[in-house]
Amino acid sequence: MSEPTATTETTAATDTTQPTDTTEAIDYTRLFRLDGRRAVVVGAGSGIGRECALALAAHGAEVVCADRDVAAAQTTVDLGGGARALQLDVLDADAVARAARDLDADGGVDVLVFTAATNVRKRLLDYSGEEFDRVVALNLRASFELVRAFGAGMAARGRGSIVGFSSIRAVSVEPGQGVYAATKAGLVQLLRAAAVELGPSGVRVNAVAPGVVDTPLTAQIRAVPEWSEAYASKSALGRWSHAHELAGAVVYLASDASSFVTGSQLFVDGGWTAIDGRYTPPS
Repeated sequence: MSEPTATTETTAATDTTQPTDTTEAIDYTRLFRLDGRRAVVVGAGSGIGRECALALAAHGAEVVCADRDVAAAQTTVDLGGGARALQLDVLDADAVARAARDLDADGGVDVLVFTAATNVRKRLLDYSGEEFDRVVALNLRASFELVRAFGAGMAARGRGSIVGFSSIRAVSVEPGQGVYAATKAGLVQLLRAAAVELGPSGVRVNAVAPGVVDTPLTAQIRAVPEWSEAYASKSALGRWSHAHELAGAVVYLASDASSFVTGSQLFVDGGWTAIDGRYTPPS
């Protein structure tokens, strides 16, 4: 019995890949703090993006609130959600690249969060090519341009966190959501690829996957009681989420609390994807 013990001790002593216990050096009270870091939140003018900007700023980040509607972005700033507003149309690849260059020249960006997306709720056979291109352009192509533009500067500086918003539709589809679901599944793989490629440069890339969220974009569903209740009952918590309930996941992924998390998709869906079907058998 003594020989295996001796061998194990020798291996551990000479294995330089063993993690070092640094518990005493870590100040856990600051684990989620973002002081001294600049975050860009794309889609900060309303909904989930606004709440993310507010949360990041509350944890000490200098937040640039970017949105196509600069007045809405300024409202977020005025609410305490950032240092300044930036007009940005993510469908304009040149504008995205220019914004990234300007911010890189002005100290760089440590955190990028983007939430912008659109949906045309139609069955596949009813979709037009123009509608398909419109959904793909915002949900996938614009994400590609954001990751490229801001990821380059992060990689050059050797640090950064990119957080994109996917959806439960990346893994769960219903009729009329096919193209949207395809773009969200594609986004997850795009972000995973970025995590693999940018990881050696110290850049982490992750996705947050919301369930059904009460925002202006889902007002159409909320306006139909039967539809709204069906969605609520699908989650384990039996309700819709609110935009502010997504902000904590973003703070986590932006901060050192998630320093070894990359290439992941964090579901904030109230247990939607944990449930198989809507029928509860009698006990």
